[in-house]
Amino acid sequence: MDRLGVRGVECQNRRVSRTDLPTGTVTFLFTDVEGSTRLLNEYGEGYADLLDAHRAALRSAFAQHDGVEVDTQGDAFFVAFPRAADAVAAAAAARDALHGGPIRVRMGLHTGEPLVTAEGYVGLDVHRAARIAAAAHGGQIVLSETTRQLLDGDGLRDLGRHRLKDLTDAQRLYQLGGGDFPPLRTLDATNLPVAASPLVGRERELHDLVELLSNGTRLLTLTGPGGTGKTRLALQAAGELVGTFRDGVFWVSLAGLSDPDLTLSEIAHAIGARDDFEAFLRDKELLILLDNFEHLLDAAPAVTGALAASHGLRVLVTSRAPLRLAGEREYRLDPLPAGDAATLFVERARAVGREVAPDATVAAICRRLDGLPLAVELAAARTKLLAPERLLERLDETLPLLTGGARDAPERQRTLRATIEWSHELLDAAGRELFARLAVFAGSFPVAAAEEVCGADLDGLSTLVDSSLLKPIGDDRLLMLETIREYAVERLASSPQAGDVRTRHDEFFSELAADAYRGRFDGEAEWSARLELDHDDLRAALDRLTQQDVDRALALAGALGWFWLSHGHLAEGRERLAAVLDRSGATGPARARALVATGALTARLGSADEGRAQVEEGIRLWSELGDHAELAAALDTLGWLLVYDAGDDAASLEAFERSVALRRGAGDRNGETRALVGVCQVLVALGDVERAEALSRELLEVAGGEARTEHFAYHFLADCALIRGEVLDARARYRESLRAALPLGDVIETSFEVQGVAMAAAGAGDARLALLLAASVEALWESLGTSISVAFWDALLERHIGCARAELGDTADDIYAEGRALAFEDAVQLALASG
Repeated sequence: MDRLGVRGVECQNRRVSRTDLPTGTVTFLFTDVEGSTRLLNEYGEGYADLLDAHRAALRSAFAQHDGVEVDTQGDAFFVAFPRAADAVAAAAAARDALHGGPIRVRMGLHTGEPLVTAEGYVGLDVHRAARIAAAAHGGQIVLSETTRQLLDGDGLRDLGRHRLKDLTDAQRLYQLGGGDFPPLRTLDATNLPVAASPLVGRERELHDLVELLSNGTRLLTLTGPGGTGKTRLALQAAGELVGTFRDGVFWVSLAGLSDPDLTLSEIAHAIGARDDFEAFLRDKELLILLDNFEHLLDAAPAVTGALAASHGLRVLVTSRAPLRLAGEREYRLDPLPAGDAATLFVERARAVGREVAPDATVAAICRRLDGLPLAVELAAARTKLLAPERLLERLDETLPLLTGGARDAPERQRTLRATIEWSHELLDAAGRELFARLAVFAGSFPVAAAEEVCGADLDGLSTLVDSSLLKPIGDDRLLMLETIREYAVERLASSPQAGDVRTRHDEFFSELAADAYRGRFDGEAEWSARLELDHDDLRAALDRLTQQDVDRALALAGALGWFWLSHGHLAEGRERLAAVLDRSGATGPARARALVATGALTARLGSADEGRAQVEEGIRLWSELGDHAELAAALDTLGWLLVYDAGDDAASLEAFERSVALRRGAGDRNGETRALVGVCQVLVALGDVERAEALSRELLEVAGGEARTEHFAYHFLADCALIRGEVLDARARYRESLRAALPLGDVIETSFEVQGVAMAAAGAGDARLALLLAASVEALWESLGTSISVAFWDALLERHIGCARAELGDTADDIYAEGRALAFEDAVQLALASG
């Protein structure tokens, strides 16, 4: 965390008069010594002299370029400059003065227009400069795009876009001067969501959470009523810990989940555990943030099972109530203190175009709202139309009436509800109707969905965003916070339009699934990513249809089958499909599609015979219906099932060749290519290297950039090279196939490529790398609960990995154990870097 804080800065060691601080456009410079603890241990008492010399050198550089020292804490400086060029010159001079010495200082610069109060600077620009400094390395000077725009650009290296640990959207950063440094310490390798703005206040709570999770607490539940900012604080704590857990930091949003039985699979999917969750966790070191758990408390025992599976696991939970589990540490979150609440109000008011000062009126507003962050944000949004004085009058007039609700509700909860209701009542009639209709969405939703399902227009959505009743997230997507959505759901339930809105919601997401099904071959990665974003709403539509119109539910579930298979929702997909297949009497395309999908999922989960029977029943139905395109696709599914799950090469070849004939007869060149991929796989399995290699080269020529076809073509070429003993060529081809497979998100196909690189490495004499990679894949498959056995592939593995074991002798077991503990993502990077 930032040593000098992230909000209005009070000067502690060297207090500066308010009148001395630069105003208007100001460039902030933060510095920090890298490895101060190591230096103290190395130099002992002599470190104090080194630190004094470092301070003198920096202060001299700052003074020469009109810098004003705002604050100093320990070995860190916070300095303000009226001109960006002076700040950059001072940073360069300070770096040069320390060159060659034992102390290496990281520096970050950012330019903005902060407010100046009696306590110092207030504004998120201070926060941003501190975050930039924290991302840098010793001897490195990093500056923001805002600062760069005020310079001539000479001597700057573009470091690209990076997400800082304030969780906001990626920012373009630049390095001053030469020198090679490790990658910036930013958030480019985590699934933590983008925040609308940096966290305001909560320094003590943030410090406490980070300390608890870093020092032995394994289950930490952040509790408090709605609107206290639990989610935002927990996300920030998780962001601070990115890079400290070997196997990652993962966020799992549970707000859109209604069935406690799906909680475990949702968590497993988020962290990449496709099936056997507890086996996947074994030997892992990671942090999981479970967000909005209060409505799924029946699933709490699953958390205990996860913690028992891995001693390296930490779980951070946000919930309105504790989980009541052994070993749980509850951390109760209170409303914001007065100063932080005022700062939050000022920042959110500025975001809607109203410049206000944190004065007595703002303080009174925040007191009136009990310091609840969500209530403060909602009120601040109204300053776009109302001055703070008038806003306070409205609150004094309105809240006493609105807080007269249930007497057993906590006072602050009633205050929050009253604030939401007050914000709602300030909307015009059209805005109130739109607000209620938007409650139909279970998760975040695209603007296009709001327009089609709810009859929204951009002006109406903008009004709700300006009122803080909606939040924009990512590319053209919106989110209604769960606390606000609860209120909106009540409004929708009492609306005569509720049934029509839900019907349009079901229709929209059914059509989305159908479009994705039709487009899955031409844009697999794009469609599967879109369905993942809308998975909560697809589930909600499927749940409603399962109760109200099971035949339409069958059609929706069947269209989602391919997505559940490729994205690892194996158990959920099979369960949902089985439920609607049992209840629906439909006999047409919907049943055929659902049978094929169910069979593929069932086989992948280990029941190959049952899965084969289901797929073959689907094939029979497609044949009766005379739909040759769907019949060919079903034959492809059967072919891959027979290769991977049943080991029947002859039947697999027959299925693929039937598919080729159907597609060739229909003039479907792309479909023919996909079927030929299957044929080529069987040729390799049968050892027909000559025909397989020729066909692989044809596939590579016609792939046209299509990732899955390229992936398989390179893979088969690598197989042929490996079978002939051309290990260097095989390794290069497996790496090409691995690069093509990664965008698909298909972990099984990716693991085959890592095994291929392992075998090629063994043949090339790198036995240690071979064992590391092979062992990592073995551990991955165990974590997924799958065991794929293809005879020719098993023989190759036994030959090459067996030779590597023999070469390493007594050390082989230790190296293999090291590989099993290697995160699969790290194994992928090792494979890509080899050779």
